[in-house]
Amino acid sequence: MSLFAVENLTIRFGDAPPVVDKITFEIHAGETFALVGESGSGKSMTALAALNLLPHNAITESKTRRLENENLAELSEKAWCKIRGRRIAIIFQDPISSLNPVMTIGQQIAEVLNLHFKFSKTELKNRVVELLQQVELPNAAQRIKDYPHQLSGGQRQRVMIALALAGKPDLLIADEPTTALDVTIQAQILELLRNIQAQTGMALWLISHDLALVSSIANRVSVMQNGKIVETGEAKSIFQNPQHPYTQKLVAALPSMKSCENKEIIVKPSLLEVQNFHCHYPIRKGILKRVVDYVRAVDGVSFSLQKGKTLALVGESGCGKTTLGKALLHLIPSNGGEVFLNGIALHSLTGEALRQQRAEIQIVFQDPFSSMNPRMLIGEIIAEGLQALRPEMPVTEREMRVAALLKRVELPEEAMYRYPHEFSGGQRQRICIARALAVEPKVIICDEPTSALDVSVQAQIIQLLKTLQREQGMSYLFITHDLGVVAEIADDVAVMYKGKIVENGSVKQVLTTPQHPYTQKLLAAVPKFL
Repeated sequence: MSLFAVENLTIRFGDAPPVVDKITFEIHAGETFALVGESGSGKSMTALAALNLLPHNAITESKTRRLENENLAELSEKAWCKIRGRRIAIIFQDPISSLNPVMTIGQQIAEVLNLHFKFSKTELKNRVVELLQQVELPNAAQRIKDYPHQLSGGQRQRVMIALALAGKPDLLIADEPTTALDVTIQAQILELLRNIQAQTGMALWLISHDLALVSSIANRVSVMQNGKIVETGEAKSIFQNPQHPYTQKLVAALPSMKSCENKEIIVKPSLLEVQNFHCHYPIRKGILKRVVDYVRAVDGVSFSLQKGKTLALVGESGCGKTTLGKALLHLIPSNGGEVFLNGIALHSLTGEALRQQRAEIQIVFQDPFSSMNPRMLIGEIIAEGLQALRPEMPVTEREMRVAALLKRVELPEEAMYRYPHEFSGGQRQRICIARALAVEPKVIICDEPTSALDVSVQAQIIQLLKTLQREQGMSYLFITHDLGVVAEIADDVAVMYKGKIVENGSVKQVLTTPQHPYTQKLLAAVPKFL
């Protein structure tokens, strides 16, 4: 018997085409059901409809929305309050925006418990600690007084899971629960969900665009495209023998760890040399805030990036990858070390001399939306670097350059007259690449440029970067935690752990015969596609 079922669910906004169009599926007690598809396909809207959390202007139609024998479509809001969090709970995609920043994590979990159960003050505290221990948050009894910003991404995701489990739900909806998390943290979260499911017998509804992750955990899968479910079946059957062209396209777009096996090792002249680079942050304590120690975010890092090649810098969040990338650009201060770009000592430059060298090394940030001014047109955003570093360029020539860059990243010329919010995630990433290309750099630092992108969009961005490198001879310092992407794009790999590079070599050598225990741990945590 099914635990949760939807029949002919349609969601629309006004007169626009439906965002969810007559979909039907069911979830059985104790199973893991996955709803997969690209961003905008309607996955999250379907989950919000299951909890009656759609925006007020949404029009919902369905023949059936049922939780066991209860018709959810007929419930009042008061009745929904007894189901939400108690019988059906959700782990939202972005924990930092879903948690209340002015409440401690203990207060937020206690709020859910008070809503559905009656506990004494002591029992309430014990239950909060028990839930945090269940999701394996370190030092749970001490962390209940922490605020969300004091936790790492993986820890915040564990708190979100604890919140969802507080009501002992029959069905747990996990909306992209591991998006942008490191492979090791992702593996821990998945193992945690499996263990909790085994202990409680709850059903898990997983929403994701990560097919490798889904194939490793789901029993059944439904594939969603443009608001419709185009294929449903057992996970093994869906991924080993996809029938629908869209499912075949998604599977084909997956980066393969095997793609590095046939790469030739060609030695080229060095372009960027980094030697014994440090970036430390002081730890201050006491009334006078005296420095008692340092966080060694980057601790004596050395590497070489060759002309026209890609060096992937991999490691978990907090290992110092992004700090290193920003410090190389002088966006944040460093504490020593030498940086040579084409023989020029960047570490010794200041003022105008440094500004002139900025044209040679650019960056594509992890989050394209927050790295663009929302009040500026796309044309202005791309032209900004030209105005700063090529002030002598005439306005008409600058406009032509912007139009050519948009075409280069496969966007229409009229995109220059639109704002960042009018584009999808993949399109915004293309705009950021165009901005970085504007001043014709020799090196581009790519900071997680494909994290949180759909597999098909990710494949497009990787192909675009490879094409640009082949045609313009640029070098990339590619910061990522996705080893599948590393196998696709990188020539060499440097593995970073606690501020230090622990292993360095060709992509084939590092990914096929890792030497350091930490590299071996990273590779072991990568989800294996069926």
